[in-house]
Amino acid sequence: MSSHQDDQTLNPQEHFTSLMRGLGTRTILHQQNVAASLGLYNNDFISLDILRETGPITAGELSKKTGLATGSITSLVDRLEKIGYVRRQNDPNDRRRVIIVPEYESKEEIRNTYEPLHKAMLNLASSYTPEELALISQFIGNASTVLEEQIQHLSSTTRSKSSKTTR
Repeated sequence: MSSHQDDQTLNPQEHFTSLMRGLGTRTILHQQNVAASLGLYNNDFISLDILRETGPITAGELSKKTGLATGSITSLVDRLEKIGYVRRQNDPNDRRRVIIVPEYESKEEIRNTYEPLHKAMLNLASSYTPEELALISQFIGNASTVLEEQIQHLSSTTRSKSSKTTR
């Protein structure tokens, strides 16, 4: 869309998807600013957020979720481990595997960085009824599923294109 006024002339579904795209952009910008304020690379911060969602996972699983090569994940985990945001733990079921365990949620700098957003979101949520929040939460869950499917589609398309160009 070329302008805010164009958004208002769209049908309600198109206007809604335009607002969602804008929300996605603002989310990315917020994430980049949080990463910068913590002195992290954006991919490091994205990986921390993935670990927050998933809990402990292997480097291979983190590689699949981020799209980063396993060598990049090793360096990323080294950096995060050095500052105490993650730790490596041997997999109790397979001693050859190492699990990456998030450790950063208890860090004061993380709490201080997220507290203003958390409070503002709680304030926003309090302006809705429990029924409205249930509907909004259902939508966010469903939208996350749609985005995950699109990420998988795009990453498989990207892999397919890169394998054709390297032949």
